Amino acid sequence: MAGKEDIILETPRLLLREFLLSDAQDMYELNRDIEVVQYTGDHSFESLEAAEEFLRNYDPYSKTGMGRWLVIRKSDHACLGWCGLKWHEGDWIDLGYRFFKKYWNQGYASESSTYCLKYGFTKLKLDEIFATVMPENKASVRVLEKLGFRFLREINEELMGTSLFYGLKKEDWKTQDFLSD
Repeated sequence: MAGKEDIILETPRLLLREFLLSDAQDMYELNRDIEVVQYTGDHSFESLEAAEEFLRNYDPYSKTGMGRWLVIRKSDHACLGWCGLKWHEGDWIDLGYRFFKKYWNQGYASESSTYCLKYGFTKLKLDEIFATVMPENKASVRVLEKLGFRFLREINEELMGTSLFYGLKKEDWKTQDFLSD
């Protein structure tokens, strides 16, 4: 478990921190589940070593002040998956998340995403955050709409095929009740 100084975000139930090399087993297992990656455009890691190599080379944190963060449940320190912000060429930022299937439909995506949005809009001073989702991924569409994202357009990506492109402007962002700290 990371020390308190390593925590980027804390929610009522969750801790979010930067990835560590020691997270390789969890990331390998997360991406091995075909249902978890089916709407992402990503492929499973070929091996634990491939997950380790990915983590060794993953360093957007120092370059952009953001990235995907490991999501840990406070009550038992279980790794639930990841959530975070990602900078893309063309200067746009997207919100993304991925959770182990056994943690779906428990509000973790909404809770962690809400705090990532708060981080992006308040700490990073972003004006707008985007998200892409495959039309078949109804659960993620619901999460985005619950968070206040608005559908902007349909896009075709080489990796994912047809996707829905959503955006949330800072002025339209509504802080959730549990963010009243």
